[in-house]
Amino acid sequence: MKVRVGIPALYIVLSGLALVQLLPLIWLLFFSLKSNQEVFNLPPFSLPTHPHWENYAKAWTDANIGRYFLNSVWITAVSVMFTVLLASFSAYAITRMKWRLNSLVLGLFMVGMMIPVHSTLIPLFNLFSNIGLKDHPLSVVLSYIAFNLPITLMILLGAYQVLPREVEEAAVMDGCTVPRMFFQIILPMTSSAISTTMIINMIYNWNEFIFVNTFISSDNLKTLTVGVQNFVGQYTTDWGAIGATLMISILPILLIFFILSNRIMEGMTAGAVKG
Repeated sequence: MKVRVGIPALYIVLSGLALVQLLPLIWLLFFSLKSNQEVFNLPPFSLPTHPHWENYAKAWTDANIGRYFLNSVWITAVSVMFTVLLASFSAYAITRMKWRLNSLVLGLFMVGMMIPVHSTLIPLFNLFSNIGLKDHPLSVVLSYIAFNLPITLMILLGAYQVLPREVEEAAVMDGCTVPRMFFQIILPMTSSAISTTMIINMIYNWNEFIFVNTFISSDNLKTLTVGVQNFVGQYTTDWGAIGATLMISILPILLIFFILSNRIMEGMTAGAVKG
């Protein structure tokens, strides 16, 4: 009897929590279809009198959001690819190889998680200015890689620690080299953890504002998070276009999250149970 009552009640509670999580997205959708007058005169969750789909066209063309969107896509993709690859190299070297500075290197990576982002802005700005990378997308990419490496490595360590060494020993006996073993055997075996780290990195890089706003000044190099400011004027603000821009920026992350969602929990729990 308790099971019969408990399971439906659990589903009801979870459905309610899911609905609460969806409310901000529903509000943002309605917000993006309203005019400035409707934004302030109508209740937050009310439908617009006449949906202003032109807000999306205005966001994409008039404010150069299309360019910002492409910048966000390629900067995020490059940063995620190199972050995951470097973290995979490091996790493999730390967990599967024996060398003298193993613990020291791992400790240095973990120290990186304790460094606040804001405390590095001025030193990084001076560094990039001195080496000619100020107002260059590479400055943003390098910053994303550096700050995301520790958390990415920490997630991958659990996955690498539980990999059976017998697989590597069999590969070595068959004449497999270390690079080939890493790319053809180890990486596919840790695909769940890699998917999790990719999602985490994508969300951070896609929504990041501080680095882009500090290091990039050219309009054609800005990303979506900074480009939203184009609709904020000295005397007027186009709130509907801002809502449309935010909806455009959210959709790619939601789509990728749904595609890779089946592997997220697998990657987060990798290494939790040994034996």
